Amino acid sequence: PVNIFVMGANKWRREQEWPPKRIVDVEFFMHSHGGAMTPDGDGTLSPEGPGAETADSYVYDPRDPVMSLYLPNGQDGPFDQSINAHRRDILVYQTAPLAQAIEVTGNPVLRLYASSDAVDTDFTVKLIDVYPDGKAINLCYGFQRARFRNGLDEPIELMTPDEIYEFELALLPTSNLFKAGHRIRIDISSSDYPNH
Repeated sequence: PVNIFVMGANKWRREQEWPPKRIVDVEFFMHSHGGAMTPDGDGTLSPEGPGAETADSYVYDPRDPVMSLYLPNGQDGPFDQSINAHRRDILVYQTAPLAQAIEVTGNPVLRLYASSDAVDTDFTVKLIDVYPDGKAINLCYGFQRARFRNGLDEPIELMTPDEIYEFELALLPTSNLFKAGHRIRIDISSSDYPNH
């Protein structure tokens, strides 16, 4: 048995197992016309499968990483991600404002198909609750170093530049009620410093 706190609903709930057996897996797909940089770009997130769409890309400079937002004591927490809205090295995909509330409880996973002009890089993802006023609160995150995409127990496998690979980024467990009028958003980048 486990007690979970459902953010958004702001209430505790007792469950008999984790993740709860009654949850239903739902897939969302990323869409864009090649301009998913920044929250004002054309990146969308919806249950409809992808069609013929242009790939999104960004330039990652390890000398200028996307900074982790921390409390003054160094603890991770929910922070408004709007401080990073100007960055061009974060791909942003979000739903339209929700017509009805959706609870996300469990262990989210991002299946990402990506390439790089480098032989190794990192991919990061944040699940974010976007409020009607534009505030964007991070809920959980995931991380994958490309060389370990097949698992830490497998031999290191560097990438061939510009070849497309499948990455599975497991996000930390979460429970959040995305209220009507809010948006579900994911941010994808190659850094979350100094968190990773």
